[in-house]
Amino acid sequence: MYFLNQKFLVAGMSKSGESSARFLLDRGAKVYLYDDIDSDAVEATCKSLEELGAKRISSDTYMTAAAECDVLVLSPGIPIDTELPIAFRKQNKPIIGEEELGALYLRATAIAVTGTNGKTTTVTMMNEILTACGKKSVACGNIGNPLVKETERLGFDDFAVIEVSSFQLETLTSLRPHIAIITNVTEDHLNRHYNMENYIFLKSKILRNMRESEYAVLNYDDETVRGFAKNTKSRVVYFSIKEKVDGAYFENGAVYFRGEKYFDISKMTVGGVHNVYNALACVAASAILGLDKNKVSEAICSFKGIRHRIEVIKEINGVTYIDDSKGTNIDATVKAAQAMKQPTIILLGGKDKGYEYGPLFEGLSSTPVVHAVIYGENRFRMLNAAIRSGFLSVSLCSEFDTAVRLSEYIAKPGQCVLLSPASSSFDSFSNYEERGDAFRKFVESIASEVSDEYGEE
Repeated sequence: MYFLNQKFLVAGMSKSGESSARFLLDRGAKVYLYDDIDSDAVEATCKSLEELGAKRISSDTYMTAAAECDVLVLSPGIPIDTELPIAFRKQNKPIIGEEELGALYLRATAIAVTGTNGKTTTVTMMNEILTACGKKSVACGNIGNPLVKETERLGFDDFAVIEVSSFQLETLTSLRPHIAIITNVTEDHLNRHYNMENYIFLKSKILRNMRESEYAVLNYDDETVRGFAKNTKSRVVYFSIKEKVDGAYFENGAVYFRGEKYFDISKMTVGGVHNVYNALACVAASAILGLDKNKVSEAICSFKGIRHRIEVIKEINGVTYIDDSKGTNIDATVKAAQAMKQPTIILLGGKDKGYEYGPLFEGLSSTPVVHAVIYGENRFRMLNAAIRSGFLSVSLCSEFDTAVRLSEYIAKPGQCVLLSPASSSFDSFSNYEERGDAFRKFVESIASEVSDEYGEE
């Protein structure tokens, strides 16, 4: 790609859009900026990029710019079937994303992770393993910095552990990871991808460019993921809790790779079946790379988890508040509920993602969840699904803050309040992190009120 004689339209001024624009401007490209969101953050970003030579366009002129520009760099937050990308497709012009731009110039060894759930934890755990083994590594992509921001900082001997979402896979064609990990595939983002067939196809795209010298690390226990092995040229290494597979597996309370014991799961700091799966995926990738078994085991066992994923916030009057704001789909929420050890009040709701909620309440019925507080844009669809499923211990409200306050009144000493919404946050928040931070603030406020009531300092 020759930057000096091409014009790029960067759509979406998120972290990925800003990083893409800076990358292109640094190489002398002509860059146009567009975002239909009017906010202080977008305004500040555009202003700083304009000072570097970018040109901002408005909703009145962006179609004119589409005719003039050569390449569209599309934010993952903008669907591929909206007016602007359609205009580029009609002109047979390329549409790329930030991760595609970064992949084109990446020198480091790439370990790419995708799947419905477990991506962020697996990426973070794998990055900590590599660091513990003395490697220079960064966690990037859909976590941390965008890939394009790390491309130039990493050399041939370094590692990029890249989280790849289905939104990013829509515009990603050049990435060829040495190891691709697929954690699982369950219903998610159907409001964006329309049906499971499209969603499954996007997840499988991560394997498209891989050759016989590379490795696909696949979840054997997930039938869809296991099926991806049929259509990849790369070597397949499985991980499983249920079977003794050719790869990483669980047996007699311990994690093994091809017959060699790594560690007992009782030594892991984080609990839950989902974290055993994440650990198995990382053991498989580490063994492929020939990393020291003892250092790998120590790094996994000392891993403390990630923010907003079954994160204990505080205990107040015998009630433990837990932030699982990252539980944005049914599978993630049910797994979080299964990890609870005490009777639990769960907070559910947010922006609808297009799937049916019956399986959510059917799954919750066999967990320690004793009551659900349902809120948000999709609250009536969730309530109807709960009633149809026979899950009748529910409360309904519209706003997030009311839901948190209601859970405080319902929960009894010895119980938990779990925020695991099984929904996107976009009805009220910018992302799941903002929602989790808001939950923490409400919990801290409750703790402060309790301290004042009892005269504590």
